[in-house]
Amino acid sequence: MRASLDDDVRNEPPTARLYPAYIFTMTGICGWFGRIGTEPATAIEAMRSRLTWAGAPGAARLVGDQYALAAVGAPDTIGVLDDGGVAMAFHGHGIWRQSGDRAVPASEFCRLVLDAYRERGADVLDLIGGDFALAIIDRGKRQALLAVDRMGVRNLVYRQQPGQLAFAATLDALAELPGAPPVVDPQAIYNYVYFHMVPGPDTVYREWRRVPAGHCLIAGEHDVACRPYWHMRFRESVHPQQQALAQEFRSVLRTGVGQFARPDHTGTFLSGGTDSSTVTGVLAELSGTPVPTFSIGFDASGYDEMEYARIAARRFATMHREYYVTPDDVLKALPMVAAEFDQPFGNSSAVPAYYCARLAHDAGIPRLLAGDGGDELFGGNTRYARQYQFALYAKVPSLLRKGVLEPLLHTGLAEHVPLLRKARSYVDQARLPMPARYETYNLLERFGPANVFDPGFLEGVDTTRPLAMMSEVYDAADASSLINRLLALDLKFTLADNDLPKVTRMCDRAGVDVAYPLLHDAIVDFSAALPADLKLRGTRLRYFFKEALRGFLPDEIIAKKKHGFGLPAGPWLATYGPLSALSRDALTSLDGRRIFRRGFLDSLLDTQLHEHAGYYGTMVWVLMMLELWFQEHVDRRR
Repeated sequence: MRASLDDDVRNEPPTARLYPAYIFTMTGICGWFGRIGTEPATAIEAMRSRLTWAGAPGAARLVGDQYALAAVGAPDTIGVLDDGGVAMAFHGHGIWRQSGDRAVPASEFCRLVLDAYRERGADVLDLIGGDFALAIIDRGKRQALLAVDRMGVRNLVYRQQPGQLAFAATLDALAELPGAPPVVDPQAIYNYVYFHMVPGPDTVYREWRRVPAGHCLIAGEHDVACRPYWHMRFRESVHPQQQALAQEFRSVLRTGVGQFARPDHTGTFLSGGTDSSTVTGVLAELSGTPVPTFSIGFDASGYDEMEYARIAARRFATMHREYYVTPDDVLKALPMVAAEFDQPFGNSSAVPAYYCARLAHDAGIPRLLAGDGGDELFGGNTRYARQYQFALYAKVPSLLRKGVLEPLLHTGLAEHVPLLRKARSYVDQARLPMPARYETYNLLERFGPANVFDPGFLEGVDTTRPLAMMSEVYDAADASSLINRLLALDLKFTLADNDLPKVTRMCDRAGVDVAYPLLHDAIVDFSAALPADLKLRGTRLRYFFKEALRGFLPDEIIAKKKHGFGLPAGPWLATYGPLSALSRDALTSLDGRRIFRRGFLDSLLDTQLHEHAGYYGTMVWVLMMLELWFQEHVDRRR
């Protein structure tokens, strides 16, 4: 079934005006503590106006002496409260641990948090679960507390200047408060090209920061400290019986999905993958009525997975709706996508995520459950199996490796024997330390920074910083096994910095509340205690997850390879004329910003894209979205 699209995307001429005046639609909180030098009610309204939700109306605000707070979102997800010198703003789906991990309405949640805060201070965060962003202004102590949930579902950015702490869900809302204008950080641009997003705690602007997942910020009159209040602790010495684990797993799945289920008002993203099919099946089991499910397809060879979504829909007897995204849909959505993300964002699957959420909105479903997080908790990414294979090389006796294999593979003979050439490639990668080995397929690493960036631009950045950021996370992981260290990496860089912002912001744009049942605290804790060899057994991905759900999920879905809502961006950039023209215009404009080496962008479009569209098309998309972000968020402000 092909549903209608929203007018501001579908009716916009694709080339007549690249940037229409979109209404930004990001839920969250905003505010400040301290002196601002302007009329407070006007200032908080300016910030709040950049957080308008496309769904049902939902907004609240407080304005006091040297502070203000506001929250925007679905009415049952936001709350503000001022009580005896302590004020609070909240957004999310909160859980109160002292009542048996009970999901609590936002207004009641604020009361519980403030009462506990008076006794415990920042330690109140030990009593909170679910997904959330919150700000507490304690006027008596002259102190502010900001925090986001364990997994980083909700977003909170901040800036500090003398006498003031300001914060918001987006950089655009933060920029509405008077003060020093934001300045683009060249290091953040470099990091974006490396990661295809700007990883926290940095933002694209100098000295404007983001509160990382599981962290809180405590700001007094003279100092600011950002610290973790929670981190993933992998309990690798625990080895329970697998049968008992399977029963417990089914139970925590029901807990996670059940927290967000609202009869007749909750649907699911359904890609046909393991995670979305599991969430759908559990929701169907709990509700006892047909679940609304929504899937995206592509008329492109090797990208369409609709048959698996249909298998899951039939198994769980859902009310299934489908939409096939076209190249023209992508062209029309790009200005909206560039406007919605307050930082450069290069994940092309934001486009199908939007259309899927819009499909739900048009069907009258106000809440969607997404399956994000399963790969990063239970070992589902294909690169985990590849790293396991590379790790085997270290088990070969050192004398054999260094005395025989490596000398042989680096002789002229290896150049002429395909099998030896392949073996040399394997050994060269296997010898790299982690996490550098994890990034051997990184596009920027393959090109080489000096071949991509203008020499003058490179003088102002640290090209080693992205890998250093990864090493910090990898080395700090509370785990000894390779798989759990990889999961710790991906919980930050793949999930918190990439996939969660992608889905959350596109659902905001579509006017749909989104929740992530697989990131429920009970499921996260279960994953932390699951033995490493049950996550990745040899090269078998998410071994336990699939075995525990065998018979519940269709066999075809358990056996299928991972895919998801991957957009055929490269092939369409290479073959669809209007999209090719837009990307060329964008990269031509980007060439004038003196960031990239002269000739690199032309070579990328004229040669590499046509040699391997699926591979090099990713870099074209990433750079195109960088330029569209500049035009929307920097040039327009000027």
